[in-house]
Amino acid sequence: MNGTAPDLGAMLARLETYVRHETPTGDPARLDAFGEVLLARHRELGATVRRVASDTGDHLVMEHPGRGARAGAAPVLFLGHHDTVWPAGQLDGVMPWRVDDGVAHGPGAYDMKSGLVVMETALELAGTAGAHPPVRVVVVADEEVGSPTSSALVTEAAADAVAALGFESPHPDGTLKAGRRGSTRLRLAVEGVESHAALDPESGVSAVDELVDQLILVRSIVRHAPGNVLCNVGTVAGGGRTNVVPAAARADIGLRFADAESERVVLDGLTSLRPIRSGAAVTAEVMSRRPAWSAGEATAALLATVRQAAASVGQDIDGAPAAGGADTNTTGALGVPTLDGFGPRGAGAHAVHEQVVVASMAERARLVAALLAEL
Repeated sequence: MNGTAPDLGAMLARLETYVRHETPTGDPARLDAFGEVLLARHRELGATVRRVASDTGDHLVMEHPGRGARAGAAPVLFLGHHDTVWPAGQLDGVMPWRVDDGVAHGPGAYDMKSGLVVMETALELAGTAGAHPPVRVVVVADEEVGSPTSSALVTEAAADAVAALGFESPHPDGTLKAGRRGSTRLRLAVEGVESHAALDPESGVSAVDELVDQLILVRSIVRHAPGNVLCNVGTVAGGGRTNVVPAAARADIGLRFADAESERVVLDGLTSLRPIRSGAAVTAEVMSRRPAWSAGEATAALLATVRQAAASVGQDIDGAPAAGGADTNTTGALGVPTLDGFGPRGAGAHAVHEQVVVASMAERARLVAALLAEL
C-alpha cells in the first residue's frame, strides 16, 4: 500500500471479517470479542490501546502517535462505534454477507463497520506519508442507544483535540454532516393505585388514563417550542388486566431538537410535569441525551480545510446539517471543530437492505489521510 492507493481488496476482506462479528448493543461478550479484534488492528498500526470498562460492553481508546514536525501537535479525534442495531443471528437469516455489483451487504456493514475500516486504512496511509498530528481514536459500544455510558468518555477525549471527525455514514450523495439535531430519549413513568375496576373503581387511580393525559401535555409542550422539534412516542406499556385499575404505565419518547433553545424549553417542560389526578405520581427520566450541534465558525473552518484536502486527491466535498444524532453532537456542542460522515457512501442504515458502495471506502480513506496532512 502507498500513500495514494489503498488496497481495496484488503479493505473489503476486513469489512467482511467485521460484519461476521455480530455485535448487538448490550451484548458485552460479542462486543468485547470484536473489540479485541479492533484493538489488535490498531496495535498493528502503532497505537497504544486501552479498554474503558462498561457493563454492556467495553469502549475502546487507541492513541496513534504523530509523525515528523507535527508529532507534538494537539490530537485529532476519530469517533466511531462497534455496536449495531441488529440481533445475533441476523447474519444467518435475512441479511447474509454478500457483494453484488460493487455493493457490500450485511448487518452493520453501513452503520458503521465500513467506517471503522476507512478509519484504519486512513491511518495506515498517513503512516506512509509525511508529517501528521497524533490521532486519538474512540470507538464506543453503546452509540445506537444514545451513548449513555460513553458520552463522558467522548467529552474527556475531546478536551485537547484540534478537531473531531466522525466516521458515521455521510448524506446519500457523500456530503459530510455539518451539524446535527439534538437527540434525547426520555421515559415518562406514571404510578397509580390499583383497585377492582367493577367493585371498587373509586379507590383506584388509573396510571394508564394518567399517562394518556400526560402525553397530550407532552404534545402541547413540543408544539409550543420556539423551534422545530420532532417527537416520537416509541413505546407505551402499562396495566395487565381489564378488571383491574392499573397501577403503573410508562412511555418512551424520542425527541430531536434543531437548536439548543428548543431543547432547553422542551426538556424543562417535560421534566416539570405534575400529575393531573390526585394519588398519581409522574416522573420523567432522561435515559440518554445528545445536545444539539449547530455548525458555526469552527466547523466552517474545518470544512474549508477538508475541501482543500479533497482537492489534493481529486475529490469535491461539501457539508450540510443532518437530522440523526451521533457522538459528534457532543464534540460539536462543546465547540470542538467537528464534521461527521467520513464513512463510505451506501444506504439502508437500520434497514434490512443495509449496503455499502465498496469503491467509496478507498475514496474516503484517501480523503481522511489527505486531511491529516493538512490539520
